[in-house]
Amino acid sequence: MSAAGWRALLPGRRDYAELRASWRVDLLAGLTVGVVALPLALAFGVSSGAGAEAGLITAIVAGVVAAVLGGSHVQVSGPTGAMVVVLAPVLAQHGLGALALVTVLAGVLVAAAGFARLGRLVGLIPWPVIEGFTLGIAIIIFLQQVPAAVGATESSHGVKAWRAALDSVLHADWAIGWHSLAVVIAVVGVMAVWPRLTRAVPGAIVAIVLATAGAVALGSTVPSIGELPTGLPAPQLPAIDLATLQTLAGPTLAVAALAAIESLLSARVASTYSDVGGYDADRELVGQGMASIASGLFGRMPATGAIARTAVNVKAGARTRVSAVTHAAVLLGVVLVASSLVARVPLAALAGVLMVTAASMVRPRVVRSVVKASRQDALLFVLTALVTVSVDLIYAIVIGVAVAAVFALRAVSQAAGVHREELPGEAVAGDERIALLRLDGALFFGAADRVLERVARIRGVEVVILRMSQLRLLDATGAQLLGEVVTTLERRGVTVLIKGVQDRHVGLLEHTGALDALADSDHLVESLDAAVARARAIVGAAAG
Repeated sequence: MSAAGWRALLPGRRDYAELRASWRVDLLAGLTVGVVALPLALAFGVSSGAGAEAGLITAIVAGVVAAVLGGSHVQVSGPTGAMVVVLAPVLAQHGLGALALVTVLAGVLVAAAGFARLGRLVGLIPWPVIEGFTLGIAIIIFLQQVPAAVGATESSHGVKAWRAALDSVLHADWAIGWHSLAVVIAVVGVMAVWPRLTRAVPGAIVAIVLATAGAVALGSTVPSIGELPTGLPAPQLPAIDLATLQTLAGPTLAVAALAAIESLLSARVASTYSDVGGYDADRELVGQGMASIASGLFGRMPATGAIARTAVNVKAGARTRVSAVTHAAVLLGVVLVASSLVARVPLAALAGVLMVTAASMVRPRVVRSVVKASRQDALLFVLTALVTVSVDLIYAIVIGVAVAAVFALRAVSQAAGVHREELPGEAVAGDERIALLRLDGALFFGAADRVLERVARIRGVEVVILRMSQLRLLDATGAQLLGEVVTTLERRGVTVLIKGVQDRHVGLLEHTGALDALADSDHLVESLDAAVARARAIVGAAAG
């Protein structure tokens, strides 16, 4: 990588070009996002199994590092619902001790992907797959909150979300559970009504404050967050050994893949909402990777770009990275000043916040658009959502992209064809013994056998002219099969002329031996007129 390429991945004065004019609005936007992020950070920490403390410290540490080093001016990072879905089974299987190591290793992989300039690969994920993935995550996040909503005290981490939700409802102790359910209903109600009254203060904060005050005043036994730290812990390297690395290789790859995908999708969405410029995908990966490394050193969770918080940041008028840094400072202030108050927040209140968050992730208009686009897009959307909920998030992406690739190959192969055309100019005797065939589209492994089989079935002619000037794609399989077809026709006494081979296809035809199958080197011609003249001469000579 050149020196200029390295510099593009590092922070610079250009990141704050608008700060002199926008610092006031950036500070206000950061304050707004901080207030919005507080309940989400707490809720995602609890939902993952790492605890509210982990979510809060991750939002602080990773929020600052990603803001400074990332590739977007307005991206806000921290714990997210999608990452919670991946982390929950990892923590259930390997314990909290593995969290810091997985976070650091995943951060290294994400940063390495950025340095390797792999940021644009996210553009290869089809839109129906992304939306199906989002729907699946929303369903999982909602289902994960059901145990807390009915007052379940036993841990359900490591169990599929739908199974844990069903078991908690079937075995709930309703003598206690209705208190938690009442808190959830109250939180959802406040969050639904509050935006109609004012948007100056986020409804989630108001709902949590009211739920906490009500629980304390009534002496409710609803489980609460519990003790929180009054400062940041000291950073330290996680313990590493070969056996642990081998055990955690799979979870690390899953976390890294999700962190990269979600961060780049969030940055891309933010670039369409904001007029502060686009984003550098490779630098964004570097920044998010370093953010997860920093979070792991503090023993906390992996971080990604958060679409909801980033959208709030943009709508609040943010122009520079100062807003995301301010959001982290607001959360740090909560840890230093108000941790004892936050410790009393009922877990059911956080469950209600996440249920509303999950519901807001599902956009009916977008779902209708995907489903109505085509049957293939609808199938991709539904399949990705089902695999996300029932199997695994990474499998959902892989399967969705694979099925999309099959559909794409099928469409390309269907566009490939062979068409018989009339010879140009006035007809002469013997033209009926000449077949002019035009090859269209792509002659590749998915279509070559079907297209060239039609050529090989030509009967009642002495010369076949293959027009290849309209061929857009040719791979080794297509070139090799073309040589076989030429050989087959020549053995039947049919002379083959190839016209208009594009320069980019000549080398491939030579290496596969397709041109060697021609009876004469003169049978490779440049123009259609020359090909027709040559074919008529061959037919005339045979008749003579």
